[in-house]
Amino acid sequence: MAERILEVNDLHVSFDIDAGEVQAVRGVDFYLDKGETLAIVGESGSGKSVTTKALTKLFQGDVGRIKKGKINFLGEDLVEKPESELIKLRGKDISMIFQDPMTSLNPTMQIGKQVMEPLMKHRGYNKSQAKKRALEILNMVGLPNAKERFKAYPHQFSGGQRQRIVIATALACEPKVLIADEPTTALDVTMQAQILDLMKELQKKIDTSIIFITHDLGVVANIADRVAVMYGGQMVETGDVDEIFYDPQHPYTWGLLSSMPDLETGTDTELVAIPGTPPDLLHPPKGDAFAARSQYALGIDFKEAPPWFQVSPTHFVKSWLLDERSPKVQPPELVVRRQREMPNKFEHAERVERVAFNEG
Repeated sequence: MAERILEVNDLHVSFDIDAGEVQAVRGVDFYLDKGETLAIVGESGSGKSVTTKALTKLFQGDVGRIKKGKINFLGEDLVEKPESELIKLRGKDISMIFQDPMTSLNPTMQIGKQVMEPLMKHRGYNKSQAKKRALEILNMVGLPNAKERFKAYPHQFSGGQRQRIVIATALACEPKVLIADEPTTALDVTMQAQILDLMKELQKKIDTSIIFITHDLGVVANIADRVAVMYGGQMVETGDVDEIFYDPQHPYTWGLLSSMPDLETGTDTELVAIPGTPPDLLHPPKGDAFAARSQYALGIDFKEAPPWFQVSPTHFVKSWLLDERSPKVQPPELVVRRQREMPNKFEHAERVERVAFNEG
């Protein structure tokens, strides 16, 4: 049985602003096992980043607060820990890669010193030890001419190289949990693929667990073991990556899959946008938060929030459509078509990844 690294129960996070209380995360539950990658997906504003920042209370100022819930990390509840203890945890046991590498790095500090910093702060390395280890890590993440460019500044590197430096900094102390918040969004497609391959390779080498935040389901297919779909500050569907792609059950997941481009299905493939906009979490809707945007909404969706329905031992869905009293509906044609097309692609992707890893 896999070792449980992290378990989050009934997490509620709010932001107090002039207009009132924004209930950004509402009753979120998830877990992370050793060595696995959990992808959290959803539109902007769904609560993905806030959920992961809550793990170490990484909020700016005093606006954000954990209103309720437990965050069990290796047997300790992080919600109860004071800031002084969380500072020791950040960058050492739980580390983060942010979206834009240029804003993640200090533009006035040499990149070598930035990788050395967590080693000296959290591991107690002296300068000589930290420099030696920093060079090892920069070489490990594939930064060209790391030794010669150790004293260079962030602006002297390309976007992909800067993201490698950010990854090196995040992995310097070999954290038990690595949170990657849209780490490839600012990169071109070719560089995205390289960074994703790098993260999978490094995950094996340092034996870390990854929480990968993204809106791109194509990225999820290539990196995740399990997927949690978020909407309106709540998780609405969770399952292993095959279940979410082959057998999605929530109308919101159907919408995300239908809006995902696929170059292999031809240029005539229609992409369907999800109508409407995400809910206003200053005034969260009653019932199912997605009901107002769903063509499959039932009367009860506007009155009562659905509970979790279990589809398989690993697949859970919050949708009244799974209630035995509900009418049976078919997923959209695009989702059905992808269900027929994806197995071969996934089989090929897994085979390629396995061969590449064994050869490396």
